[in-house]
Amino acid sequence: MEYSKEFKAALSAFTGAEKDKLIFRLLRKDKLLSKKLYFELIDPETTDDKRNAMEDHVQEQVLLASKYVGNAKYFLTIIRKISAEITEHVKITTDKFGEATLNLLLINKVLNSNSDFSRQRFDNVYKLYIYIINKVFKSLVLIKKLDEDYWMEIDEYLRETLSKILENHYLQKLCINNGLDFNWFECDKIPENIDQIMKEIKSQGFLR
Repeated sequence: MEYSKEFKAALSAFTGAEKDKLIFRLLRKDKLLSKKLYFELIDPETTDDKRNAMEDHVQEQVLLASKYVGNAKYFLTIIRKISAEITEHVKITTDKFGEATLNLLLINKVLNSNSDFSRQRFDNVYKLYIYIINKVFKSLVLIKKLDEDYWMEIDEYLRETLSKILENHYLQKLCINNGLDFNWFECDKIPENIDQIMKEIKSQGFLR
């Protein structure tokens, strides 16, 4: 939304007390903004602290969720909620490095249940597998936007992801069928236009 000069001038004319009242009213309605301002203004924790805490949280929550692996639909619902918490962390901290690594961590911890997935009908785990493949693609897009100084650390996550995918025959085949090239699991081999590649694959009806 564009704000006119007149509107900005009218806001500037508010007294200090009026501005405080307006700010607190807005913050009560926007919890995410409230958390973001708290982090930026007075939170003693750094972005690294928040990321480390989120790493622990992701691992703990996926472990708790693993007892529901037999119900792939419900399990996926829980994983989506954990993913939403990662998204909130990124919006609060603008942690672009964490956005890539936390999502890869989530994938890797989910794939710790490979043996449980393999005992289920493919139809039951199909949506979960497609969700994972989409997550990998989005992570590759995020990685390509990061400074190369981060790549060595991220390569460790990617190697683990690829290893776990290759342990799962059906997931491996589904990755290939949906255009995910296993050569891309090294940062310097991710195509410059990975975002366009993903869009093109989706336009052809894949990743769904």
